[in-house]
Amino acid sequence: MKNIEYLMDMTKSYLDGEMDTTSYWLDFPYQLEVRYKKALREDRELAELIYDCLFEDGINLYNGLTDDEFKAKIAQEYEYINGVLKGTDIL
Repeated sequence: MKNIEYLMDMTKSYLDGEMDTTSYWLDFPYQLEVRYKKALREDRELAELIYDCLFEDGINLYNGLTDDEFKAKIAQEYEYINGVLKGTDIL
């Protein structure tokens, strides 16, 4: 799951403060576009969940949120995806 891991690691790096908000907002959609087809082959449900949660319900809200609100929203979505990965949240 190389491509899925990359997208999740990128998000974790942002949440850990290793990447600023603007860089994440600009880079994540590009990386998602480049890796999405491969991610679908790795795990269709998880790739679609990343798209829905981190892109549709996360990145797309950037302009309407403060940096802190945006980071909190991305963290919420990231934790949900991790819960699905660990089996503690249901799709």
